[in-house]
Amino acid sequence: MSVPRRKLGSANRSQDSTIGLFLRERRSGLGALLVVVGAVFFGRMLWFRLEEGVQSGSSYVLEADTVQLRGVAPWVHCDLKTEALRSASLDRRLPLNDPELARRLARAFDMHPWVKRVVDVRLLHPAGATVEIVCREPVAMVRVKDGLFAVDAEGVVLPSADFSAESAAEYPRISGVQSSPQGPEGSPWGDGIVEEGAALAVAIGPEWKGLNLEECRTTNEHGTRMWELIGPEGRVILFGSAPGREVSGEPFAAVKIARLKNLAEDSSPPLRIDLSRPTPTRP
Repeated sequence: MSVPRRKLGSANRSQDSTIGLFLRERRSGLGALLVVVGAVFFGRMLWFRLEEGVQSGSSYVLEADTVQLRGVAPWVHCDLKTEALRSASLDRRLPLNDPELARRLARAFDMHPWVKRVVDVRLLHPAGATVEIVCREPVAMVRVKDGLFAVDAEGVVLPSADFSAESAAEYPRISGVQSSPQGPEGSPWGDGIVEEGAALAVAIGPEWKGLNLEECRTTNEHGTRMWELIGPEGRVILFGSAPGREVSGEPFAAVKIARLKNLAEDSSPPLRIDLSRPTPTRP
């Protein structure tokens, strides 16, 4: 049995109409999707440009003038902040959103020879930063053939150029050192004699000026390294071993310091004194 041609054509036209409607709906949805995607894309591009412009403003850029340095000791006369930032190439405009910025600032100041340690680094908004440090303190001047080198209590070499002749004379002077600093300023001298002399200078403290002492130097007593304190008019005080290195039967540093205090109050102390024995002896 055959199907009438008119009915078959009508069915085909109905099917074509359905497919066309489907395609039109798909094209319409695809067009809307493309419009949304395009809007998002151009919106992000616009935001990135705006964000770049905002972050390049003064509120998002750290400059050297907005870095506050705390903890600079009164004996430090150089421009520590400027020197530290310049040496680390941080004396320029720096983006505040740099995730490594705080670490880079801490590293810059930690590398300066006057800085013993960096306590804290804080980034602030609007653009700014505070850096807190602890400075090394000079305790003595080491005399070598090339001149004088300042050291701290641990024998770390300090920037000697920051001292005038007058200010250098205020510190105990260590002589008898044959070596030179083994590293740059801010690093240990690398010689046990310098470390011992620095420890001795710290132990003597204010008694140094009270006795008008001029320098401390090494000497050899019975195969043991000991220290002499040299004063005016040829006065020599045999201190003995450096603090913490006393030999058997030798008084501890605290006992020797007590004797030094008594000597400072004596109007006519002897020219030669031996503190390395249990009781002081006079020639």
